[in-house]
Amino acid sequence: MKISTKGRYSLRMLIDLALNCKEGEYVSLKDIAERQNISKKYLEQIVPLLSKAGLLKANRGYQGGYMLSKPADKYTVGEILRLTEGSLAPVACLETDINDCPRANECITLPVWKGLYDVINEYLDSITLKDIIDKSPFAQGDGYYI
Repeated sequence: MKISTKGRYSLRMLIDLALNCKEGEYVSLKDIAERQNISKKYLEQIVPLLSKAGLLKANRGYQGGYMLSKPADKYTVGEILRLTEGSLAPVACLETDINDCPRANECITLPVWKGLYDVINEYLDSITLKDIIDKSPFAQGDGYYI
């Protein structure tokens, strides 16, 4: 499994918002892009996905921008990556709830992949944005970069 740029940048964007969004204020994409050294155009492609899923609040116009829709401790890395990556399954036969692989009943390796999938989800679901910020030596004050 390899996490795409979309997944990594979404995580960085949400952490940036958690760190830089003062109560009731919105943060511009331009500011996030500059702090994170990510193209503003790329962030513009990510925003609709995050907004539609209810992870971001948007405000257009003067003083517009984005903010988190809930506290940083309510976002898990697993939730964010499943949204942006589609699936965290290590093999295709685990990507849906019903395994329609014709070999599923006789596959000797399926328990290995299922175990790996369970560990990945459990681990990523146990980490919140707040956890990342709290454990980071770089999150002290202004100028935070991920």
